[in-house]
Amino acid sequence: MSAVHEYGAGTAAPSDLPAARLIARLVPEEPEFESRMRESLARAEKWLQATAHAAFDPRVTALTGHLADAGGKRLRPLLVLLGAEFGDPWAEGVTQAATIAELVHIASLHHDDVMDGAATRHGVPSVHARFGERAAVLGGDLLLARAAQLAADLGPAAVHLNARTAGRLVAGQLRELAGPAPDEDPVTHYFHVAAGKTAALLAMSLGIGAVQAGAPASAAAALTEYGEQLGIAFQIADDLLDLTSCAGLTGKERGKDLLAGVPSLPVLLARESTDPDDAELRALLAAGPVPPAALPRALELFARSSALAETEAVMQRRLERARTALAVLPALPARRALLALCDYVALRTS
Repeated sequence: MSAVHEYGAGTAAPSDLPAARLIARLVPEEPEFESRMRESLARAEKWLQATAHAAFDPRVTALTGHLADAGGKRLRPLLVLLGAEFGDPWAEGVTQAATIAELVHIASLHHDDVMDGAATRHGVPSVHARFGERAAVLGGDLLLARAAQLAADLGPAAVHLNARTAGRLVAGQLRELAGPAPDEDPVTHYFHVAAGKTAALLAMSLGIGAVQAGAPASAAAALTEYGEQLGIAFQIADDLLDLTSCAGLTGKERGKDLLAGVPSLPVLLARESTDPDDAELRALLAAGPVPPAALPRALELFARSSALAETEAVMQRRLERARTALAVLPALPARRALLALCDYVALRTS
């Protein structure tokens, strides 16, 4: 496939992508490395745009290219490229591997927004809000098919990683939809959901980058474990941000998950708390969604609850596991960037 799609009016130039700005923040004293990563991200973005906009009908092009044009962090392509640094970063297929990771991510957003009834995504109407639910689901399916086609071009290892990740994403969504089994610990269930919906794709991104670049198997395994732990930490950080941040940082109103009755980790830990000081908070959370009139009080109680501090501690432990996984890797700029990414996640919630 030829990456010839010109960037549309709503599409950021590759040098302006959040991932390009993030890498400069993570390793500010590595100008040559930063320049190489920007170049690689630019190539991956061209492939993404070409693949997302390749269709037999302009109406389908508008559907499958909607979220690609809207932007996004491009964290997953960045992780693919960082994983490739432990082999030959210029190896054939690395750019396509980065495209696969983002296609799967965008497809998951099509489906997640239908499940959640989300009205917007990346500052634009969600796919289902603009095109309808059936079209959004089918558009997501088409993007998954294109990711599978690219993986088939790369060989059996990429096919396996892509298929396994797609399965984990769907399983995570199904677990979330079904809720905990009658005899299942809700916190254990939470981690199963987070592993499927968030961590799986981060782990796959790093792993497929390393494999495609011909990195040693030990490096690919270490990077995959790092991605698993980082993904869980990312989800916990999002839970904390819902309770502690302003809308300008997260793009959503503070406490929105509480109003929707989302069983985030702080909520689950607060429900299990035996601290007498958390009694009022437990009562507010017992019935599910917090009523809008009670939201300010719930946020006030969370700010001084033991559940919030415990959630922060769990996140920090996951980040430490991620750092530990990197210990076997050579001291390359990519390793320093991945270590700094752990610090970045921690700082988001401070």
